[in-house]
Amino acid sequence: MTDAHRNISAQTLEYLIGRTALGDKSAFSELYSLMAPKLFGVCFRILREKQEAEDVLQDAFVKIWQKSDQYAMGRATPVAWLSTIVRNQAIDRVRSRGKPTEQIDDHFDLPDAEPSPEQQTISGQVAKQIDLCLEQLKQDHAQCVRRTYLSGWSYQQAADELKVPINTVKTWIRRSLLSLKECLGNEQ
Repeated sequence: MTDAHRNISAQTLEYLIGRTALGDKSAFSELYSLMAPKLFGVCFRILREKQEAEDVLQDAFVKIWQKSDQYAMGRATPVAWLSTIVRNQAIDRVRSRGKPTEQIDDHFDLPDAEPSPEQQTISGQVAKQIDLCLEQLKQDHAQCVRRTYLSGWSYQQAADELKVPINTVKTWIRRSLLSLKECLGNEQ
C-alpha cells in the first residue's frame, strides 16, 4: 500500500469529489481506489456478509457519482460525507430484508462532523502540550514519532527515511513515548 493510500488528506478528497461532480471519471476512479477499502468496512460492519457488503458498496459509489455535486465543503468532512452515504445504503439494505437481524441503531457510530467548541478548545490545548513535549525530544526522535504517529508511516518507512535500522526506530519511539507520557503527565 502506498503512502497516498494511508494519508488521504481532506483536501485531496474534496478535490476528487469536486472533479467527480464535474463528471471526471479518472477522479472518480481515484476516489474509489482511495476510499473503497475503508467504506467497505462500514458496509461489512452493518451487513456482516462479504458479498452483500461489496454489492452495497458498488451501489453507494453510484450514489456518490450522482450526488457528488451536493457535497458542501465545510458542512461535513469528506470522509464523514462518504461514510454517511455508504452507511445509509447499507441500512437501507438491512431494512429491505424485512426483518433486521440486529438493531440498526447500533450502527450510528459515526461521530458528528464538527467538534463542539469545548472539544475544539480542549483539542487545541492538548495539541499545544504535545508539541511542547515533542520539542523537548531529540530532533530525530521527535521526527520519528511525528512520522509514525501523525503521518501514518510504518516503522520500516521511518527507518528508511531516517537511514537508521528499524530496531533503532523502535527504540527511539519507545523511549520517546515514555518521555512524552512523563511530560504530558507533568503538564496536567
